[in-house]
Amino acid sequence: METFRRSNPERAVEGKPRLLAPMARMLGNRARGKAALSAPSMRTILDSVQSRLEESRDLSRYLIGLAIFLGLLGTFWGLLVTIRSVSETIGTLNVGNDALTMFSALKENLKEPLGGMSTSFSTSLFGLASSLVIGFLDLQAGHAQNRFYNDLEEWLSGMTHLSSGSALEGEASVPAYVQALLEQTADGLERMQRAIVENERERRGSNEQFAEISTQLGRLNDLLARDARERQAAAEVQDELKSVLRQIASHPPSESRLSDELRSELRLL
Repeated sequence: METFRRSNPERAVEGKPRLLAPMARMLGNRARGKAALSAPSMRTILDSVQSRLEESRDLSRYLIGLAIFLGLLGTFWGLLVTIRSVSETIGTLNVGNDALTMFSALKENLKEPLGGMSTSFSTSLFGLASSLVIGFLDLQAGHAQNRFYNDLEEWLSGMTHLSSGSALEGEASVPAYVQALLEQTADGLERMQRAIVENERERRGSNEQFAEISTQLGRLNDLLARDARERQAAAEVQDELKSVLRQIASHPPSESRLSDELRSELRLL
């Protein structure tokens, strides 16, 4: 699941996980854009994963029962040994001997019943302790599996496409092929809507570019008009200068000095 989350959506899901085997093919098809999850498909996947999680806990439950059984078996075995040893001890007692000899024999014969009792208690404690430890580990594993199941359910809920043609309560459900056709139609409409939105975005971008080009052309037109006005003004000034020069050239020679100065000034202009 983490590999599918982090991988490229265009790349197929690699590997065949044991726990999520029902999801492998469906996720691969979705990664290639061929299919999407529906509500019944999500429920089927969740039920399959839940059954696999329950199957994975069968071994721990069996070990808990086995530990309790071994503890009880050792307890009964120790009790049997104790009862047999007590009966043998009672049978070996001889009232004809003195008290010291009888007490020594009784003390010697009580070792085997005490050993049976120790076996009984030790195996019982071992079975209970083992069952408690395995039960605690099974509890932690159950909590981890529940967190994984909840995380998987939330993630699959985000991938699920709810069909508008789902049957209400009390109504007959639509056939599978009709539901598949409806889902494919909904997917096609969704893709067409995304394409329309993308085309609208491109059209707006083109309109903005055309508006910018129109603004630049308007500025260029203003610059050309101003340049034309400046050229026209320069031509008018040149015409006036030519008229002044002709008037100066027609004056008498006594004013030639003044005309030369005026020509020099006009050349500077």
